Amino acid sequence: MYPAMNNTKWRELQQAMYALEEHSPKWRTKCVTNGYVSNWDGEWFYHFSEGGYKDIEWVEIQAENEEHRSVILSELRKVHVPGERTAHGFKIYGYVQDGSPVEYL
Repeated sequence: MYPAMNNTKWRELQQAMYALEEHSPKWRTKCVTNGYVSNWDGEWFYHFSEGGYKDIEWVEIQAENEEHRSVILSELRKVHVPGERTAHGFKIYGYVQDGSPVEYL
């Protein structure tokens, strides 16, 4: 696997989602070293950066409905992060498999 994000991009994502205030979505992460998937969390300011970003394989961002999805996507496009739309929101990649193509939101 190779890194697709750096600390600067993670902070930009964190700040963009935090700035959505009442529209700030829930998120969960997967650890690249042990495969642990966190519980859903809605606190972007402290919890998201707790422990740093180096072990985040991906972060899933949950959209409550189509309007919420649109608000989130607008911010993700501003930050321009590697990821994809999912059935429930978005997945942003911190690491990707060697040779795997990555799309940017």
